Amino acid sequence: MKSQPEVWLRGPIPEYPAALQPIAHAILQAQEEIHGLMKDFPSTLLWEKPVGLASPAFHLQHIAGVLDRMATYAKAEALNEDQFDYLSNEGVPNAGLTTEELLKNLDQYITGFLGFLSLTDPNTLADYRGVGRAQLPSTVGGLLFHAAEHMQRHSGQLLVTVKVLQINSASG
Repeated sequence: MKSQPEVWLRGPIPEYPAALQPIAHAILQAQEEIHGLMKDFPSTLLWEKPVGLASPAFHLQHIAGVLDRMATYAKAEALNEDQFDYLSNEGVPNAGLTTEELLKNLDQYITGFLGFLSLTDPNTLADYRGVGRAQLPSTVGGLLFHAAEHMQRHSGQLLVTVKVLQINSASG
């Protein structure tokens, strides 16, 4: 299988306005890398926390939750009870979950976020948005960018954790 260039080097994605292309590229790049990393990853290791690092399952759940929460705030909405429940359960061990289920869940949240992104008017990027109960100041653009950079950050942390777990399981 021939490897493709990174998403940002494949050209514009027609569904997204030019100002939002970097956000779509970053999300899609992280999604591809996560799928490649997690291919054949044993579900029995999902909740492991080597040397106190967050578990792979936490990262997969947290990325999904952040995308959902940032889109909610960008719409100038408050989080609902389901979102608070999801947040409180991020990283709580659930031996019944598989790697494939967590990836499918992540993909659903990515699809939802990208759908919202494709409908975002670039003229609203500087619009004020309050975040959280304290209504901390942000903007539509700030929230969308944060979703992408936060996903990139956690996919990097996931990479390290998965590699440590793979080395430990191969040597142990």
